[in-house]
Amino acid sequence: MAKPTKSAFDAQVFLAKVGEGKNILKFQKGQNVFVQGDRADTVFYIQKGRIKLTVLSDQGKEAAVGLLGPGQFFGEGCLNGHKQCISTTTAMEHCVITAITKTAMIAALHDEPQFSEMFMAYLLTRNRRIEEDLIDQLFNSSERRLARLLLLLANFGKEGGPQPINPTISQETLADMIGTTRSRVSFFMNKFRKLGLIDYNGHIEVYNSLLSAVLHDKPELKLDEGDA
Repeated sequence: MAKPTKSAFDAQVFLAKVGEGKNILKFQKGQNVFVQGDRADTVFYIQKGRIKLTVLSDQGKEAAVGLLGPGQFFGEGCLNGHKQCISTTTAMEHCVITAITKTAMIAALHDEPQFSEMFMAYLLTRNRRIEEDLIDQLFNSSERRLARLLLLLANFGKEGGPQPINPTISQETLADMIGTTRSRVSFFMNKFRKLGLIDYNGHIEVYNSLLSAVLHDKPELKLDEGDA
């Protein structure tokens, strides 16, 4: 008698359902998933909504260091030996999140090659983004950094095409992300709108012309000295 074949593993089904070591959590806008210094023993996957990552310095200064959306993981540092969370994660809107214990996550990565491949691809993409962000901070002006961030938030180059940027992402958050002040972000946003690169009325619409200006180093994104 032939042995029954193992059914194909579906990573999306695995991440969307409750199971051993796995729960589905819901958070409302402003709620923390975890706080910097909390015990790190869980990996989280965003099904719906957007999460902001912030860090707090010893001097009490807070800075936004990341914005994550559907299809992204966070808290994966626990797999690399982190005992405590190194950031605070806050829901920017209603979120549905899969929480996977470290033990369950390691078991899935070990037993399910398809899931392991998916997670590895995510980590490589995330690592590339971090490297690009560092290069951006070191070599580009704050105006160009803002343009790049807007393009990323609007999902340019991703499946489904560009999307409006959620109004919950404030100018203060944008300023934190690119390392400048809110007043400079406001100035650049007004400039981009006057040039027809973006528009905003409740949410931010990013146009192809902004991508073209960044890729082709258009003069409109040149700053006066001292504005970098």
